[in-house]
Amino acid sequence: MARHPRPKKPGRKPPQQAVRSRPNERRRTAGPEKHPEQRGEGRPEVQWVTVDEDGAGQRVDNFLLAQLRGVPKSIVYRIVRKGEVRVNKGRVKPDTRLKAGDEVRIPPITRKEKPPQVAPGRRVQGVMEQAVIFENEHMLVVNKPSGIAVHGGSGLSFGLIEVLRSARPEARFLELVHRLDRDTSGLVMIAKKRSALRFLQDDLRQKRVQKFYHALVAGDWSSSVSRVDAPLLRYEMPNGERRVKVDDEGKESLTTFRCLKRFAGYSLVEASPVTGRTHQIRVHCAFEGHPIAGDDKYMDDVSLKAFRAAGGQRLMLHARALEFRLPDSGEKVRLEAPYDEAFEQTLRLLEARNRKS
Repeated sequence: MARHPRPKKPGRKPPQQAVRSRPNERRRTAGPEKHPEQRGEGRPEVQWVTVDEDGAGQRVDNFLLAQLRGVPKSIVYRIVRKGEVRVNKGRVKPDTRLKAGDEVRIPPITRKEKPPQVAPGRRVQGVMEQAVIFENEHMLVVNKPSGIAVHGGSGLSFGLIEVLRSARPEARFLELVHRLDRDTSGLVMIAKKRSALRFLQDDLRQKRVQKFYHALVAGDWSSSVSRVDAPLLRYEMPNGERRVKVDDEGKESLTTFRCLKRFAGYSLVEASPVTGRTHQIRVHCAFEGHPIAGDDKYMDDVSLKAFRAAGGQRLMLHARALEFRLPDSGEKVRLEAPYDEAFEQTLRLLEARNRKS
């Protein structure tokens, strides 16, 4: 049997449809957009950032990576590609260079909640501040202790740069100019302005910065060995540990050497890397048959145990001196860093042996 529609009762109005907003869409009145903290809300909102003089010349992608710390690069490049990032209301490409006064629109980015990080304590902050041996308004140089990484990661809550940022909360900009291995002590440059970072890193690329390391190596270093130019290749151990070896397929690498003093079974050498490969000095020393004392990666087990038994406590590699130009004036300076107590004590023990023999 056919059904007929039920007649509408007089005076009854059809129900109104609820008006729904699209996800993440908010109606706003005209006016400046506010930071979520100003609105009392937790959701991210559009940011407008004005580029200052120090940020001039920077690429858009690098600018965004600095503004959105912790956000994956893939997301940063995606929002640029989709046109969500604007400079002076216009679309841009990742390699677009910014100018002072540019207004950069950064869209809302939802960040994953990270577990709370262990903050550097006052004691380690004090140690790092006391290790600063040079500072001006553009940069500072630190005599990094052995055993402290230059930055956190790979299971480390914090490193040198995080400690300095924690000790100097008012600092607008602190970035590493270059790096040292965790167990290597000595001089590290830190930029306090982006312009200084660009200047110093460009000088490093142009080989205008000279680095001088002191290394205690096993055996009697031959005076005839003044340079090692063996190519270096990075590889991964079965356990996932990354190491470096001499290999024809590797990158061109050059280190110059000078023997400073000879001890019974060891030599103190000055090493100056012309190129800047990972573990370069350590591998070049081992390649010549004179691994650095205390090197648990490139020294054989028997020699390592003998060094430990004799009182050796650390990797005997120290970034002793730097020669570089100051970013503001171009004046050339040379800085030197003293050995720490463990390094100094090892040399004293070897010196005492020399006197007895």
